[in-house]
Amino acid sequence: MMSIGLAKQLRDAGLRWTPAAGDRFVVADRDMDEHVLVIAEMVIEVDELPTGRLIRFNGTTEWALDSIREEDAVWLPRESQLREGLGDRFQSLARVDGGARVRTVVDGVDRAVEHADAEQAYGLALLDALTR
Repeated sequence: MMSIGLAKQLRDAGLRWTPAAGDRFVVADRDMDEHVLVIAEMVIEVDELPTGRLIRFNGTTEWALDSIREEDAVWLPRESQLREGLGDRFQSLARVDGGARVRTVVDGVDRAVEHADAEQAYGLALLDALTR
């Protein structure tokens, strides 16, 4: 799974999130980092307000958390979302000793990133592409 640190780096590098059903996120830096939440239309939903998106928690009375602003959530993109973010820059994913290698072409230059976790490798490749 995507680390919170890498997710924050991707956000800071310009990766934008439009919250949708099935998306994973955390409410970081509020002693909730270990709780990965998932947007589900019946439990956690997104409302569009004039002031921005609000992520509402329905039926979670045990948390005393009704809603948070979108910018207070840290999106943990899935592998497919990271691959989509890479777009045409993505070349391949390969299994290597100890993990995965993601190959990309960024500004005409072949690049490769390796990590023990494929999702992290995709995230690192996307971060590389966004910060080049």
